[in-house]
Amino acid sequence: MTKPRKGKRNQAFSIEQIVPEAEGYLIVDPKKCTGCGSCMLACSLVHEGEAGLSLARIQVTRSVLTSYPYDIQIAVCRQCPEPLCVANCPTGACHIDTANGNVRRTDESKCIGCQTCLKSCPFAPHRPIWKPAVNKATKCDLCTDSPYFSKQGGPSGNQACVVTCPMGALKVVHELPSQTDIRGYDVNLAPPPPPPGQSGFPGAKSKGPAKSAPKKL
Repeated sequence: MTKPRKGKRNQAFSIEQIVPEAEGYLIVDPKKCTGCGSCMLACSLVHEGEAGLSLARIQVTRSVLTSYPYDIQIAVCRQCPEPLCVANCPTGACHIDTANGNVRRTDESKCIGCQTCLKSCPFAPHRPIWKPAVNKATKCDLCTDSPYFSKQGGPSGNQACVVTCPMGALKVVHELPSQTDIRGYDVNLAPPPPPPGQSGFPGAKSKGPAKSAPKKL
C-alpha cells in the first residue's frame, strides 16, 4: 500500500491549500562527475529531440580556477516542498502534477513567456530554463513528459540523466532531502569500501593474509 505523502501549508498558496510533497527527488555527487555533459545531452534529446546543452533541465558547470572536488557544480531542480515557481505562475503553467507523483512541472501550452518562474526560483542558477526559440520556460519533470525517451519516466520510472551518466553521479530518491542549503541534494554516492581482505573489483579473488617473511637461518 502506498504511503500517503506529507504536505505543507504555504502562504504563497491559498490559506487552506496543502502542498503535496513530490514523490521523487534528483540528488547528485559532483565528486563523481567528470563534466562529460552526457546528462545534459540526454536531457535535451529525450525532451526536445535535439542535442542542446542550453535546453537541458540539468546544468553542469566547471570552474577552471577551482580545484577538485569543488570545481564541478551540478544544478538540478529540487522539486521544492514549497515551489515558488508554481505559486507565482500567473497562468498555471507551472503546476503540481498530482497524476504523476506530484512532480513540479511546466505545461508549455499555458506558458506566456513572462519568466516569472525564472525570477521566482530562489536558487542560482535558476532551475527553470528558458527556450529562446519559442519564448517559453520549462523545468525538470523527472522525465514525466519525455516524448523521445524509450523508457517510462516519472518519479517512479527512469530518468535519462541517471540512466546515461557513466559515473553514477546522479540518483533519484523518494524521501524529501534536507532543505538546508545544498547538503540534502549534494551527497556522497560512492559505494562503501570492501571489507578488509577483499578486492573492490567484481570477480577478483582475494589474496588472503599476507605471508610473513622467511626466517633467516
